[in-house]
Amino acid sequence: MGYPVISHCPVCSETLKITKLHCSHCQTTIENEFELSKLASLSSEQLRFVEVFLTCRGNIKEVEKELGISYPTVRGKLNEVVSSLGYETKKKNEVDEKKVIEMLESGEITSEEALKLLKDE
Repeated sequence: MGYPVISHCPVCSETLKITKLHCSHCQTTIENEFELSKLASLSSEQLRFVEVFLTCRGNIKEVEKELGISYPTVRGKLNEVVSSLGYETKKKNEVDEKKVIEMLESGEITSEEALKLLKDE
């Protein structure tokens, strides 16, 4: 049984590079400098959230139920993952009102949650 791949050095916290790949079936070994995917930099908690988010097909209400957390917490975790992957997230005061209304109409969020989002709480 293998160990999970770590992406940062436990000594200095710099990003690690993979330098050797090995096939346990035919014993082929390839040495070079390989890069990890962006997903490899996520914590185990963040990866678990991504798995739940994907199995729920991005439906935030389903993610809330699965993880037993509120809509703002789901949104915060999603923003954290997006940021960890190196992408920009909207600032708190840049709420997309049209998106909030669409989510309210589709039943993804309650009217109370919509008000919180629009008030930017």
